[in-house]
Amino acid sequence: MAIIKVHDKSFDIYLSEETILQRVKELAAVINKDYTGKRPLFIAILNGSFMFATDLFKQLTIEAELCFIKLASYKGMKSSGNVVTSIGLEDDLFGRDVIIVEDIVDTGKTLHNFLPKLVHQQPKSLKIAALLHKSEATEYPLEINYIGFDIPNKFVVGYGLDYDGLGRNLKEIYQVI
Repeated sequence: MAIIKVHDKSFDIYLSEETILQRVKELAAVINKDYTGKRPLFIAILNGSFMFATDLFKQLTIEAELCFIKLASYKGMKSSGNVVTSIGLEDDLFGRDVIIVEDIVDTGKTLHNFLPKLVHQQPKSLKIAALLHKSEATEYPLEINYIGFDIPNKFVVGYGLDYDGLGRNLKEIYQVI
């Protein structure tokens, strides 16, 4: 087993690159089917979702657009409880099919605070695609329409997810030991 160290914590491999990419292909296939004849706008939440959004987008065969917004609530290994918007959404959502792309949903607070801002713009539809979901940690229930993996409530890094800025570049996902 590959144990890595990021800052002061040790992590063990949890999901291999092959497992992740296979699941991303499966999610894309469902989205391709669900959005045949439509042109959805994908809103990827930075920083963590950039790898997932990129790999997902490469697997889409439908016409689609992609934009990014930065929302943050993490400092270190815990949610700060405050959602900070750093980069605003410039696209008009009125009458659009919109899919939020998230790396991970744990408490659900970030999306719980962000979704009303999107709903206010009256999109035709609004769905969520999350690579990871910590259902045990959910405090703000959300309907996640496309889930890659339901994972235990352990801290993870890799494939876009970081621990104080490090670990995003890992091709696999590791969980804290």
